[in-house]
Amino acid sequence: MHEKLVRHPEKQKNPDSFGPPKPDWIRVRAPSGYGYAKTLDLVKGLKLNTVCQEAACPNIGECWQRKHAAFMIMGDICTRACAFCNVATGKPKHLDAQEPSRLAEAAAHMGLKYVIVTSVDRDDLPDGGAGHFAQVIQALREAVPDCVIEVLTPDFKNKDGGAQTLAAARPDVFNHNIETVPRFYPAIRPGARYFTSLRLLQQVKEIDPRIFTKSGLMVGFGETKEEIGQVMDDLRAAQVDFLTIGQYLQPTPKHAPLERYVTPAEFDALAHMAKSKGFLLVSSSPLTRSSYHADEDFYELRASQLQGS
Repeated sequence: MHEKLVRHPEKQKNPDSFGPPKPDWIRVRAPSGYGYAKTLDLVKGLKLNTVCQEAACPNIGECWQRKHAAFMIMGDICTRACAFCNVATGKPKHLDAQEPSRLAEAAAHMGLKYVIVTSVDRDDLPDGGAGHFAQVIQALREAVPDCVIEVLTPDFKNKDGGAQTLAAARPDVFNHNIETVPRFYPAIRPGARYFTSLRLLQQVKEIDPRIFTKSGLMVGFGETKEEIGQVMDDLRAAQVDFLTIGQYLQPTPKHAPLERYVTPAEFDALAHMAKSKGFLLVSSSPLTRSSYHADEDFYELRASQLQGS
């Protein structure tokens, strides 16, 4: 069992107290507003977790004001200890059989048209949690039949049938983040394997080509442009449709060090590179995250597909 991570809230309140000083383009306002408060109350009342809170997402204020939340299922304790992630690591609790129905209730109550569901890694489960994802998708389909469902899943490493289970459940978007370039996997994603992640994305697309596939990449660890280009090529070879690229933000001094802040102009250049390689849609900016404006991106992607058909 991994030692549970200790968060440092005092450091998170003063993000410039370690690492390079934050440039103006990466700063965001503290969360506030009626919509934010209502979303917070609903999430607490139904005892749901969100990656917005657990991963200390910088966009939580804007997204929650818009009643846009990324639900995190299967608890708030992860079986892995990725060096970039602020989610606690340790021994998870048993699965909550009522979680799918509570999440679906929240989505219906909020009137959501686009629902994002992610999770901690659950290497302790025989299927890595794929079956629980499928139950959540089914509950959402029953409670809010018209909503678009995006899932952001673990890699289900060494678990047979994860891709098959998720594809059979028919999410509209299947997302699995590649996170970083292969050179940094031993330090940044020690429990993951680069080609396992690529193969999972490829399998879902092979099983059901109608499902949009998506992956995300963080920059700022010291990766080169050539390495990023190779990851893009690998993702396109796996038939990934949609790529997000965002700035890595070091949560605490205990996490992987941030080497530098990538400029907005560089993010624009990366977007141009990705589009030239054939991605149907690219979101590349300092504050881009997998779920940030995901609804708008999906509708744009679907509209472009319909125009091309």
